[in-house]
Amino acid sequence: MIPSPKAVNILKSELKYNDDDLKKIKKFIKYLLLINKKYNLISRSSESDIWTRHILDSAQLVKFIDFDDDFSLSDLGSGGGFPGIILSIFNKNPRFHVKLYEKSPIKAKFLEDAIKLVGTNAKVIKGDIFRQSIDSGYIVCRAFKKIDKLIQVSREICKKPHKFIILKGKSAQDELEKAMKNKNFKYSLEKSITSKDSKIVIWNR
Repeated sequence: MIPSPKAVNILKSELKYNDDDLKKIKKFIKYLLLINKKYNLISRSSESDIWTRHILDSAQLVKFIDFDDDFSLSDLGSGGGFPGIILSIFNKNPRFHVKLYEKSPIKAKFLEDAIKLVGTNAKVIKGDIFRQSIDSGYIVCRAFKKIDKLIQVSREICKKPHKFIILKGKSAQDELEKAMKNKNFKYSLEKSITSKDSKIVIWNR
């Protein structure tokens, strides 16, 4: 898969991924596309645009995370490794751990193999997220659950304080309005750099 020059330029100039990070990303993409021939890790229609649709979309979250913190990051429903694997590649702090939560045994095995292949500071946690206790300072997710369910996770399962960061498509505003009705819940909406219709929803608890 030939890298998108525009995506690579943004990764390096705006998001500060270095050349070694890009080598790891390329290795990860090659492995992902190989496994995707057998298992549906990402949609086949998005393979040709993987550098923007998946890599850059995930990588933009580094703008909202302080990797110098002695915290950890949990990616809920990591699936094909987005955004968790891409964020773990950026992380250079050995005290900052990335945890990938995945219910599917097939996807969990893929994530474990990808971590070994790329050599990142990440760990896969298997099983139903609603049976877990999440103790990370940063919680991220992409194409996981609707916002009302994520608020439930934030309130009932996650350690406090934490920063919740969600990648959402054009349904973001509608989901927020339904989830926040009659609730005093403060959040912010950030623009996505990959799509004018997408948003990044952030709240602190």
